[in-house]
Amino acid sequence: MSEFDELQAAIRRHAHERQAEERACEAFLNALYHALRAASGPGLPLNNVTLDFTVDPANRLRPVPTGGFHAAWLRLGLCEVLVRVRRVGGAFQGEYGDGGSFRLEGAGEDELITLARQMLRGVADTYAGSGQERVRRLN
Repeated sequence: MSEFDELQAAIRRHAHERQAEERACEAFLNALYHALRAASGPGLPLNNVTLDFTVDPANRLRPVPTGGFHAAWLRLGLCEVLVRVRRVGGAFQGEYGDGGSFRLEGAGEDELITLARQMLRGVADTYAGSGQERVRRLN
């Protein structure tokens, strides 16, 4: 078997796992979008939040290998924030904006609302000039 054939076989062998991970990451990004819309509290939805899935600019292979990042641009009113997420040991690990990062063991509503508010504060800090890197572990 040639190296090319070995590559094709490896890609096929892990296709199901890769696709399941991609679906999970996209579902997480979609849930984060909904959490951002609800971050102002019950009955106060943020209507100027949009989600646009995109190819992660740091990915150097397609399809994205298992453990790779999946990305989306989240428009938050006047700005857009690139959010990258991947699965690591069953948790969602990600990055957003200018140095923000997170790790969520669970993706329940409360965890996502907390992350959404953290993101909004982090992005506001960036534009306000405080630009402090916010690294928090949720859960």
